[in-house]
Amino acid sequence: MSSSMLVKSKLACQPRFDFRDHRAIVTGGSRGIGRAIADALGEAGAQVYAFDIGEPERLASFPHRFVRIDIVDTNAVKAAIAELAQAPTLLVNNAGITRDRSIAKMSDADWAAVLNVNLTGAFNMIRAVAPLMVGQGFGRIVNITSINGMRGKFGQANYAAAKAGLIGLTKTAAREFGKKGVTVNAVAPGMVMTHMARALPEEILSRAVAEAALPELADPQDISNAVLFLLSDAARAITGEVLRVDAGQYI
Repeated sequence: MSSSMLVKSKLACQPRFDFRDHRAIVTGGSRGIGRAIADALGEAGAQVYAFDIGEPERLASFPHRFVRIDIVDTNAVKAAIAELAQAPTLLVNNAGITRDRSIAKMSDADWAAVLNVNLTGAFNMIRAVAPLMVGQGFGRIVNITSINGMRGKFGQANYAAAKAGLIGLTKTAAREFGKKGVTVNAVAPGMVMTHMARALPEEILSRAVAEAALPELADPQDISNAVLFLLSDAARAITGEVLRVDAGQYI
């Protein structure tokens, strides 16, 4: 297949969604996977709020509404949500950090930091936003977990535990809010070829490629496509599910 045919093929496979009249919050939305999700939502017509602790590069040209916030701070989350002109209809909990160490070498601070951001931060956002969605009779929430929360990973006890907890939180929230018009699902990426991932040592990337069933690892757009599907009306009958987007690493 020629390069021009390959480009056309990829474009033809890009799903088209319509999120006009929707207000979306994407945590960790200023870079990486979060930025890809925010951009995809914006291109589909949503009004996007990027909640992040760090500013995006070239803030002046950032196409979304940027809100500097530490989602671990319950009061800050409540205040930020209260300041929105209209209640959000879509929430993507993407913010996350890593502090990799083996269990024997992991400090209390490394354990707590990852659990706080990756799990408690998502809980804080859901607790603040879901009741507003219930009041509207509609809402869509997608949590970004990880295949490492499903299988474990050497050196990532804190990260894997937080992401596993996020799956449990997803299923519980799906049960609590489903009858009130709110779906809650999760996307579980494997290795995603972000700019940061491409800078990893070759042996780490090679190991991920060797795990995968497909010839190419996922890129950020693959994750955003899955997220937008779960946020869309096409997934209106799906809740409490975990969708793996990992090029078959988990198989």
